[in-house]
Amino acid sequence: MDGKRNFFLAQRLISGDSKAYDFLMGFYYQSLCGYAQSLCHDHALAEDIVQNVFVTIWTNRKNINPKLSIKSYLYKSVYNEFINQYRKNKPVIYLEKKYFEAIDLIVDIEPTELDNLIKLMNAEIENLPAKCREIFLMNKKEGLTHTEISEYLNISIKTVEGHITRAFKILTEKMGAKMEAVLFLLFNFNKQIHHSS
Repeated sequence: MDGKRNFFLAQRLISGDSKAYDFLMGFYYQSLCGYAQSLCHDHALAEDIVQNVFVTIWTNRKNINPKLSIKSYLYKSVYNEFINQYRKNKPVIYLEKKYFEAIDLIVDIEPTELDNLIKLMNAEIENLPAKCREIFLMNKKEGLTHTEISEYLNISIKTVEGHITRAFKILTEKMGAKMEAVLFLLFNFNKQIHHSS
């Protein structure tokens, strides 16, 4: 959606034009549901999140800034509603704190850019040296401790730590400051969702 069309649609929404609202729902509803489902892994909850977002947008339509991208606004609203739902349904635990810290680091990234970052992270992990990759994934994906990995592979804890440190060094060089946030979203949070569902 180009800037002029975005501005015109925003102006119509602000004025209370229900046809503009219907157009917005028709244009973005399915893609937003898909995006919400990628966050919560629950189709029904994803639809609830998106419906809540559209209700809120209509209720607060006079606060819409026509100069800003409606698409970005919608996706960020889905993010925020997902966080609200998560806080309602999950206990306040350390993992939640870490997740929100990760979200804070990436919340201004366009969803397509986040997808690209996650794909890049997966590719860079695949490019790690074989033993380094195996140990890194055992730690991050499977959640095994350094001691458990050393016993399973019959190697010293120091060797395990060396491989994990090397993996972090390589990934940080490739991914930059957002590396840990993307890693957390890729492994820890999705793992917690599956374990608690």
